[in-house]
Amino acid sequence: MTQEYDVHPSLDYARAAMRNLEELTGRTPDEWAEFIRREGPATVEERRTWLKAEHGMGTNYAAWLANRADGVGLDETDPEAYLSQAAKWVEAMYAGPKAALRPLHDMLLAEGRQLGDDVRVCPCKTIVPLVRKHVFAQIKPTTRTRIDLGLALKDTPASGALIDTGGYAKGDRISHRIAVSSMDDITDELRHWLRAAYTLAAP
Repeated sequence: MTQEYDVHPSLDYARAAMRNLEELTGRTPDEWAEFIRREGPATVEERRTWLKAEHGMGTNYAAWLANRADGVGLDETDPEAYLSQAAKWVEAMYAGPKAALRPLHDMLLAEGRQLGDDVRVCPCKTIVPLVRKHVFAQIKPTTRTRIDLGLALKDTPASGALIDTGGYAKGDRISHRIAVSSMDDITDELRHWLRAAYTLAAP
């Protein structure tokens, strides 16, 4: 069965780092969490500072372990936890007044998926990025009546439904958007630009 969502690329680095933790320190992530709860300060922020100052941890390790000791942040390092949380994030995006936008989201997601087997759908809390080697598009329920399909099209001139967000000039990957308020907005023009963004994100 095809998985609805995919593990965010950021977890690849985090998972590798956590696998190396025991070799580097002699403790597993769970053993560190237990040690932090027993010996460390009370708050997450204090624990991060303590891990860096007293145990020579880098910023990422300190953050991951302080969060783990507090019982949060597993979605940053554990694929199963991430996928479980990802589904909840999407449900929350379309809860309440934005519920009517969910069919548009699902259709846009399907359009992105059909571009190739290498498309990954990796939700965050407020957006759903579509990833090839890099993010090439994102689905964002911006208002109660509109989804913005963000696209990574570099310095492509805007025309028709394609709106330049100014992102490229600021160094953002997402440089353009297309407003989607109904199924009628999911046009051949939209599909053209979505495929163009996918092509630009080729490995």
